[in-house]
Amino acid sequence: MTPTSPRFSPNGRRLIEVLAYPAVQLLDVTGPLQVFASANALAARAGNAEPYEVRVVAKHGPTIEASAGVGLAVHPLPAIGTAVDTLVIPGGDGVNAAAADRALVDWVRGRAGQAHRTASVCTGAFLLAASGVLDGRRAATHWQFCSELAERFPAVRVESDPIFVRDGSFWTSAGVTSGIDLALALLEEDLGRAAALAVARYLVVFFKRPGGQAQFSEILSLQTTDNRFGALHDWISGHLADDLSLSTLAKQAGMSERSFSRHYADATGLTPARAIERLRVEGARHLLSETRLPVKRISQRCGFGSEETMRRSFLRVLSTTPQDYRARFAR
Repeated sequence: MTPTSPRFSPNGRRLIEVLAYPAVQLLDVTGPLQVFASANALAARAGNAEPYEVRVVAKHGPTIEASAGVGLAVHPLPAIGTAVDTLVIPGGDGVNAAAADRALVDWVRGRAGQAHRTASVCTGAFLLAASGVLDGRRAATHWQFCSELAERFPAVRVESDPIFVRDGSFWTSAGVTSGIDLALALLEEDLGRAAALAVARYLVVFFKRPGGQAQFSEILSLQTTDNRFGALHDWISGHLADDLSLSTLAKQAGMSERSFSRHYADATGLTPARAIERLRVEGARHLLSETRLPVKRISQRCGFGSEETMRRSFLRVLSTTPQDYRARFAR
C-alpha cells in the first residue's frame, strides 16, 4: 500500500500519530511515545534538529481515559490526506469496542493507506485486522490472543512467537512492552542503529530482545480455561528431575495413557513430551537468573541429564542458549 500524502509535518519532522480510544492500554501508548520522545531529547542535546513530531489522536476529546484511570490529552482525528509518516494503533480492553465503531475503522483503513507505515501494539492488531489492511499479511499480537485473532480474522497469517513482525509497510507487535521493541525498530529504520541503540541505553531496555515472546509466557500458555491440568503442572514443577514418562504422568492425572495423551493435547495444544520440555526450560530459566548454580548442575536438577540436552532445548524453545540467557537475565 503506497502512501499518497507527504510523510513529514510542515516543520520537516516525521509525524507519528498514536491512536487513542476509551480504555486503551496506557503502556501501549506511552511506551512507543517515550522511544520517539527520547530520540528527540538525545538529538536536541547533541545540537541536532528533533526528528519526530508525535501526536496522540482520538475520535473524541479533548481527553481519553486510558487504563489505570489515566487521562490522555488528545488531538482530533486528522483528515485523510494530510501528512503522516507513521500510524500506531495500541491495544487494550477497549479495542473490541473500537473495532466495532465503523467510522473509526474506516478512518484507520484510510489513514493506513496514507501513512508511510502502520504499526499495532498488542491487541491493537484486532483494530487493524477489522479494517482489512492485514488481510493476507503476517501479524503478531499478545500470545494470549493469537488464537482469537486467527479465528476472528482467518485472512490474517498470525504468528504467535515473534516480539514483532514486519510485512511490507505494516508492523505488528506482541504484548504490551513489545511496543517499545517495535518503536526501537522503527527508529533504527529511520535514524540508524547507533541512534536506536542510544535510546535503548537511555531507557535501560534491550535494543533487540533475545528470543521470542514465548520465553516470557511458557508456564502461562499451558493454562487452560478450566485448568484441568493445573495440579499436574504444579506437581511436575516440583519433580523436574524425576521420571516424567507418559505412564508416570497418566498415573498422576488418574487416566489411562491413551486417554491422558488425547485430553492433554486437546487442552494445551502440546504433546506431554513437549510440555515437559517447556516446563523443564522454565525451571532452568528460574535457576539461571536467580542462582549461581553451575549450568551442569542446573541441567541435572531440571531433568535434562546433560548440559548439551539443555542447550538444545533452550535453542528450540527460546532461540537462545542457557549461557546467553543467564548473561542477559541474571540478577
